[in-house]
This record gives sequence, C-alpha cells and structure tokens, in this order.
Amino acid sequence: MPPMRFYDTARCEVVPFRPDRMVRLYTCGITPYDATHLGHACTYITFDILQRRLIDRGHPVRYVRNITDVDDDMLAAARRRGVHHLDLAFSVTRRFDEDMAALGNLAPWAEPRASGAIPAIRRFIHELLDGGWAYRSGDAVFFDVSRSDVFGSLSHLSESEMRVRGAEMGEELEDVRRRGPLDTVLWKSSAVDEPAWDAPWGRGRPGWHVECAAMAVSHLGPTVDLHGGGSDLVHPHHECSAAMASAVTGEPLSRHWMHQAMVRNQGEKMSKSLGNLVFVSDLLAATDPMAVRLSLLENHYRTSWDWDPNLLSVATERLDRWRSASDGDGAQSLGAVRDALDSDLDVPAAVATIDEAVAEGRGVVQAARLLGVDLTDWVTNGSGRGSGDR
Repeated sequence: MPPMRFYDTARCEVVPFRPDRMVRLYTCGITPYDATHLGHACTYITFDILQRRLIDRGHPVRYVRNITDVDDDMLAAARRRGVHHLDLAFSVTRRFDEDMAALGNLAPWAEPRASGAIPAIRRFIHELLDGGWAYRSGDAVFFDVSRSDVFGSLSHLSESEMRVRGAEMGEELEDVRRRGPLDTVLWKSSAVDEPAWDAPWGRGRPGWHVECAAMAVSHLGPTVDLHGGGSDLVHPHHECSAAMASAVTGEPLSRHWMHQAMVRNQGEKMSKSLGNLVFVSDLLAATDPMAVRLSLLENHYRTSWDWDPNLLSVATERLDRWRSASDGDGAQSLGAVRDALDSDLDVPAAVATIDEAVAEGRGVVQAARLLGVDLTDWVTNGSGRGSGDR
C-alpha cells in the first residue's frame, strides 16, 4: 500500500514515512511533579493514533515513552512540598498512567525512568568524554556542541535564537564553566537533599538531554523510526539529545521527527510556569472520557489552538450521535479514516468523515476505534471515572 506521509520537523516538509516492519517509536514523557494537563493529553493522543494506524497497517510497534524523574524542576517541586522526590514521582506517574488509560491510549511497550537508567546514562557520558565530544569543567561535565555536525539541523535556529529558546527552557547560558554558551550539561554535582550517584567524574546526577538520548538508544537501538513530543521540546531538548546520540553511535537518532503544537489557554501557551493548566483528571471527574478524547481531536497536530470548555459539550453531542449510528461493519468509513490518517495524520478530516457516515446512516464503530474512541456506553464508578465496559 502507499506509504504514510507526515511532516518531518527536521526536513520542514511532508515526506513519506517508510519505517522498518518493526516500528520503533520514542516520545519524551512527563516530568512527574504535577497532574496530567491537556498539553500532555494532546501529545500522547496524537502518538496513540499514530501507533494504532501503524498496527492497523500490520506493523508490530515498540513504543517507548520515558519518565523524567531526575530533573531540576522535579526536585524543586519535591522540596517545596516536603516529600521525597521518588514518592512524588510515583504518585504523579500513577495518576498520569491512569489518565492515559482512561482516555483510551494504548500502554507503551516500555516506560523507562531516568532514575533507573543511570548505568546507561553514565556509559553514554563516558563514551562522549572518550570521543572528545564532552569535557570536564569544575564539578560538571558538558557536551561540546561545536564538535557536532548535526547540532542545529533539527530546529534550524540561529545561535541567537537558540540562546533565547535555551534560556526559556532553563539552560544556564551564563554558567562560566561552559566553553561555549550553547554547551549543555551532561553531569553535575547534587545538593545535599538531591539524589546522587557515583561516577568517575564525581558524585552527582545527569542532565536532562542525555537522559533521553541514553534511554532511547538503550531501549530501541541507535536509530528509531520516529521520535517526537511537544513542539516546545524541539530546542534545546531534542536538538541536544539527537546530537549526543549521533556522537556516540555514529548514526542519526531518528529517521523522522514529529512534534505536537502547543495548546493555549486564554491566548497563552498552557504550561506549568504560567499556572494556566487544565488538568485531565478534573475533566474526567465529570465527563465521559471518550468525550474528553474527542474534544482534543478537533485540531490538526501541527496547529496550535485555544482550549474552550465548550468543546466538551460539542464532543459529548458528537459522541452521542456516533453511538446512535448503525452498528454495521462500516468498511467505507474505516477506509476514509485510514486515508485521512495516512495524509499527515489528519485527525480532524477523519472525524469529519465519521460525522458524514453517521449522517448517512452508515456504521462507524471500526472507524471510531481507529481513533481510539470506544463507542460502548460509558459506565461510571461513582467518582465520575469510567469503568465497566472500558
């Protein structure tokens, strides 16, 4: 059959996606210090639908989604709340997994935690140092971006733009230990109340970017078929992870890069720092999970958009119409949804084709299922969350 076609962030165009038969997908998961918000939900629903279509096309899929439980923000949050960072990570990760399951997302093949990947991360840093890609300075180890031929090829930003973006994402650009302002930390010493591990270059903990690079390579090999996450991760996170992995393996980290656009709330990007998050658990407490899922399928994954609570009412009405449709096999509807997904994962077009089929009295159960929308009736467990059939 014709290949699927997706926009590739690095190539800046829609291109054929030609994976191996066993498709290897990697997405950056949460930093577990706050509840699941709609930005998370949109990203992971996008990759869930991609995974479903790949399986539908006959591909076995190994989907890895990490948990960043060793991170400055994570540790600061635990300190503010007076709890152990791993206890906080456990409780937030459990809620996240429950939210993802309630929304109908397939479980990942693996969900590694940075805290459990320290040996692999240390090996990665050791190889970067041995290869001359990294250097020790003071009590830290840094990745030398000037040595990388691929650094910058994902975001296509200028150095000044990288500085601005890096500062926004927490890079300490004025750290005098760095040889260059864009060099990024691989290992640093830990404060007394922070986790620390022994290493040849000093007791401490890893930086964010090398964690993902090491976890992706150790679980899926030197090159994955598709890597991605939210568009806010393009630089510096994915830029740096890709450069580090390529330095160690000699291969590109990913053949294809896919990124989910941001969700706004009242005109501003939805983020923890701005305090304008809409939490999935709050929506699930009062709304059918499939209606919550449908409310997030209105916009294409590459389009940034504003959350509006009225979307839940629209989605609930749509879900009721889909559930009242004919229970026939819906082969025509399924074929139209497949075509839409193969064309740059055009989920809004897929939703529109199901709406049309329902209006014409045709079956849509299989087509809806390909979007991860279960049309069995919602059964609550008393707290508002679905149970029973789901």
